[in-house]
Amino acid sequence: MIFSFIIWTIVSLIFLIIGISCRKAKEAVGFFTFAKAPSVRDVNGYNHAVSNLWFVFSVLLELLGVPLLFLEQNSPYFLFVSILSIFLVIGLILVYMKIEAKYR
Repeated sequence: MIFSFIIWTIVSLIFLIIGISCRKAKEAVGFFTFAKAPSVRDVNGYNHAVSNLWFVFSVLLELLGVPLLFLEQNSPYFLFVSILSIFLVIGLILVYMKIEAKYR
């Protein structure tokens, strides 16, 4: 299960890199692919808030993947990890909606 944890870690690092690029952006960033960036009053504050959102998401996603190190192959607990990751993404979207409403 080490291989699956390595892939999980790579995905978490990709989200961390997205957070770093959001923090360094000079213009308002879009939330995800093909999303137009909203017009915001404080671009720097908005970008930092979105960046922090991606940082927290990547850390929580990595922590959610730690059980992959200890599970046996075809364990029913994979379903639990998958469902929790879905709720994590839903939480990410809800927090972003609050960030967008604050800076709009």
